[in-house]
Amino acid sequence: MKRIIGGLLTVAFVLTVGSVSAMAQGAEAPVRPDVLHYFGAALGLGMVVIGAGLGIGRLASAAAEGIARQPSAADRITGAVNLPLFLLEGVAILAEVFVLLIVLLH
Repeated sequence: MKRIIGGLLTVAFVLTVGSVSAMAQGAEAPVRPDVLHYFGAALGLGMVVIGAGLGIGRLASAAAEGIARQPSAADRITGAVNLPLFLLEGVAILAEVFVLLIVLLH
């Protein structure tokens, strides 16, 4: 997981520094500054969705392991996992709505 996050941060850094150095060359800007918010919105949404996916996967894995170890507590484990699962999905959905608003209202 640390490799995935490190890779994403490296890609974001390279793209950001590369676009700034490319714009500093002088002649013509290869990236129009008035549309950079779309890039930021897409990058942010991708990171939120990846994070939510990893979180949901960890929750499901822990719940499945707990149920496998103690099948008699399956109802309690499922009930305890539902709230964080719904909160994670809610964060991902809100991020998608915010990005849609950024794209449509700007």
